[in-house]
Amino acid sequence: MTTTHTSHSGLTLPGLGFGTYKLNGAEGVDGISRAIAKGYTLLDSAFNYENEGAVGRAVRASGVDRDSLIVTSKLPGRHQEHDKAMRSIEESVYRTGLDHLDLYLIHWPNPKQGLYVQAWEALIEARERGLVRAIGVCNFLPEHLETLQKRTGVLPDVNQIELHPYFPQAEQLAYDSERGILTQAWSPLGRGNDLLDRDDIGAIARDHDATPGQVVLAWQIARGAIPLPKAASDERQVENLGALDVTLTDTEVAAITQLGRLDGRLAGQDPATYEEF
Repeated sequence: MTTTHTSHSGLTLPGLGFGTYKLNGAEGVDGISRAIAKGYTLLDSAFNYENEGAVGRAVRASGVDRDSLIVTSKLPGRHQEHDKAMRSIEESVYRTGLDHLDLYLIHWPNPKQGLYVQAWEALIEARERGLVRAIGVCNFLPEHLETLQKRTGVLPDVNQIELHPYFPQAEQLAYDSERGILTQAWSPLGRGNDLLDRDDIGAIARDHDATPGQVVLAWQIARGAIPLPKAASDERQVENLGALDVTLTDTEVAAITQLGRLDGRLAGQDPATYEEF
């Protein structure tokens, strides 16, 4: 199944991407290279992941047409002041060894700092300079997105948020969709919890001759989100891509959504108060 999503400005992304967190150094290059060879085209990285060089090296060595790959990075919270942000974006591009990045995001709003509008203005400028093709944010709440639009007149193409069955994010997903903002999901399979071992997820997986991980990713896809699972092994990389061929019923999607919890955030990182530098 081929699934794509297009933002309000025309940015088109595939239905599933590849997370690169903790894929660093030579091993990281190898893992990312194998993912590209398997057909992943959306590669998610960040300044704070310290692997922009590995991502760039894998892209350059892949032999895949550069225009068919979407390379993403993110601005760290400690560099949100406008001039620092510009230098960080430049450094991100230089580290990859590419002539541009396809998508650049503000990693967290860090509202106590009150600098995310300056950071956003730097991203807009970077896009105008051709350093990046499209711009977006991570972990932004409606109040933060409204501030960006009010202050700059520019809405993000992407909002990357924590989204998994224990934290379904229905309201944020709807808010983004109504404005043509594409929602990406980080930690889409949960992390360090029992999600993939649940009997109810397992039963749905058996009904579709799929794995529990594929079912959870298919749930994300069915709801219009773009999951970004990380996988170093060939087996898991192939398995995750297979989620694109799993079509859940509306009843199954609703049942998985009902697993949401009030305290569903994996690490309690509420963007209204959380600061990450």
